[in-house]
Amino acid sequence: EGTTTDSRSHDNQTGNIIGSGIFVSPKGVMENASSVGVALIVWIVTGVITAIGALCYAELGVTIPKSGGDYSYVKDIFGGLAGFLRLWIAVLVIYPTNQAVIALTFSNYVLQPLFPTCFPPENGLRLLAAVCLLLLTWVNCSSVRWATRVQDIFTAGKLLALALIIIMGIVQICKGEYYWLEPANAFEPFQDYDVGLIALAFLQGSFAYGGWNFLNYVTEELVDPYVNLPRAIFISIPLVTFVYVFANIAYVTAMSPPELLASNAVAVTFGEKLLGVMSWIMPISVALSTFGGVNGSLFTSSRLFFAGAREGHLPSLLAMIHVKRCTPIPALLFTCLSTLLMLCTSDMYTLINYVGFINYLFYGVTVAGQIVLRFKQPNIHRPIKVSLIWPVIYLIFWAFLLIFSLYSEPVVCGIGLAIMLTGVPVYFLGVYWDNKPQCFDAFVDVVKKNCFNVYYGHFFSICLKENMLLKKNSTKCL
Repeated sequence: EGTTTDSRSHDNQTGNIIGSGIFVSPKGVMENASSVGVALIVWIVTGVITAIGALCYAELGVTIPKSGGDYSYVKDIFGGLAGFLRLWIAVLVIYPTNQAVIALTFSNYVLQPLFPTCFPPENGLRLLAAVCLLLLTWVNCSSVRWATRVQDIFTAGKLLALALIIIMGIVQICKGEYYWLEPANAFEPFQDYDVGLIALAFLQGSFAYGGWNFLNYVTEELVDPYVNLPRAIFISIPLVTFVYVFANIAYVTAMSPPELLASNAVAVTFGEKLLGVMSWIMPISVALSTFGGVNGSLFTSSRLFFAGAREGHLPSLLAMIHVKRCTPIPALLFTCLSTLLMLCTSDMYTLINYVGFINYLFYGVTVAGQIVLRFKQPNIHRPIKVSLIWPVIYLIFWAFLLIFSLYSEPVVCGIGLAIMLTGVPVYFLGVYWDNKPQCFDAFVDVVKKNCFNVYYGHFFSICLKENMLLKKNSTKCL
């Protein structure tokens, strides 16, 4: 009962892609694209590139049928160090930064209606985001059942908000409000075009498509992955691309580019212009969505911790769970602490560039691994085999994106690379070095015994099954 059925795979994939990104990325995409027309092209091309990447991942997912996604693929193809660096950067950068962006989006949409003529204070944004993180960490530490119920309840928020945005956009077009969609106006730049900025626009857009490789993290739990993995890709990614493009079309039927760029909560501004006295629906819907997004990210991050600890790439402490509550308290506390550190800045768009660059770096490494595997093991069984033209196209786009992003944001991207490289000595000291001093092992044992009343993987697997019984046919589990 802990598997994902074919009828649910694409639903889970769609639900994991559509998140808070669509409520924060439109401003970042527009700001860097320099015109409405180029911004819409960025959204479409990002969807196409995401679909190509997902096809490459589908082949890897059924060729190396392990949960853990690109971490498992990179480790098996390029070796332990490459896999560890992928895990290291996910633990230190990707998960914490994603959660920080979603929490800041939540606080923006809660506070923006209270400050209609100006931006909310930065300290207030950070404080509310921290409260959101601490509250949801407590919920996830306390009970698996509570965490899953929070996720179910708050998922409805994003669906309501997006449905309202698209419907109101269609109404606006029917009224003739499509000035910024006419070709002559759509490609009129409000600043000079710059290839480096357009690369950053793609990074901002890719944040909204995050989650497209979710099913690769749960391959072992899919029913008939050879059929359901590509089916989920063919259904979910075109659907998400359609929703994102039409949501952005709707935004520009009600707002000019300067108005959109002047707002830190574009859906709130959109609602104020079109919904009148019912405009309160929009910030509440987005706040519910982002609150659930933080919960979902905290809830699912423990899967990667467990996969890494199983391979010996993370301390077993982080893969432990509370013996009575069946929750991965050490992993959740570590994730919460690292996310709080990311809240040192309230600039969501810098954080998105930061995490987007690192994500794309390893997406490209993983897709390159697909080509390497074709030559290293040409006779391995591949239930799904895509043409090599697709990974080549992906890698060409990948190279363009990384080179020009690094050119445009050398400090932000450079910090991400530096943090990744700190994992090299950690790998050799903590993983590769087998004959550690007894005092080191004794210290770790004392911490385990005195700090956490937990058991090892046996109890983890038991509680995993119990959680899946609570959430039949759902992949949103530990």
